Order: sequence, then C-alpha cells, then structure tokens
Amino acid sequence: MVHDLNCMKTLYIVRHAKSSWENAELSDFERPLNERGKDDAPRMGKWLKEKEFSPDLVLSSPAKRALSTARKICKVIGFNKEDIKTDRRLYHADDEMMLSVLRENKGKYNKIMMVGHNPGLTEFVNSIVNEEIDIDNVPTCGVVGFSFDTDEWSKINWGTGKFLFFEYPKKKED
Repeated sequence: MVHDLNCMKTLYIVRHAKSSWENAELSDFERPLNERGKDDAPRMGKWLKEKEFSPDLVLSSPAKRALSTARKICKVIGFNKEDIKTDRRLYHADDEMMLSVLRENKGKYNKIMMVGHNPGLTEFVNSIVNEEIDIDNVPTCGVVGFSFDTDEWSKINWGTGKFLFFEYPKKKED
C-alpha cells in the first residue's frame, strides 16, 4: 500500500538528556545538562541524521535541560535552533497535555520532534500507539518514533500511532 506523504504524520518524542544535580541552589526548571547529557544529545542527533530525520517543527519544554537537548540535537540534524518552539505546558506535562499540544499543530507540519520530561512522556508513548509496546521508561535522551495515517494532527488520538522505533544512548553503546 502506497501512502500519500501529505496524509502521513511522523512524531519523534525525545526525553531530555541527563541533567546535573550538582548545584542544589538551582530550581528544577534551571537544571543544566551534565557531561553525559552534553555528549548523549549530539550522539542521538547523529543517529537521527543517519536515519535522515528532518523535522518540520521542533517543540520543546522551556526547561533548561530540555531546551539544551533540543538545541544540541538540532545542531547535528541541521534544524535551525532559532526555529525551536518552546511551550511551557510541556514542562512536566502529563500524557493528556502532550496530546493537546500536539493536536494544536496545523497541517503544514508533517514531521514533529517533541522534547519533554518523564513520567508524562513515557505514559504518552505507551498510550499513543496502536499496539502493545510496554516501554517501562524512556531513559534520558531516549527517542521514540511514531507515524500516523492522517492528514491533520488534530485527528490524532490514543491508540492511533504506528510504532517505528525506540532508541536511547545506552542502547548505542557497544
């Protein structure tokens, strides 16, 4: 079966890379990436680039660790980091809020990357698919891909996504 690309949406969900707990004075929102996080984000960006993923839109939580992850991945895949859109609602969003933010996107975007936080992110990926994938935890800098056989993000609902892959930095270590 051949799909019309205009009737197909692709979503990549990314959990922020490993963050630092070094400075106890910082708020959760302001926590930066630690050294591992700074290494893992470009590494996952490289993997995405090898898979020829080029998003039309990147949505990120504005929390420092999430936005830094998005910027590091975007630098590698060739997406202008100035075009990253932040949405405060993605900061520790639950699965329902993530779906709501996703549905607001209009038709011109066919491929979206969304960067956020657990536990809502793991709940979202397990609820959006049309099959049992049972991912216990999307680890830091983990990426989960889905496709949707629809022409509008607003038509996406629980159980409508086709699972494409689940990758994360430790899986890449051989």
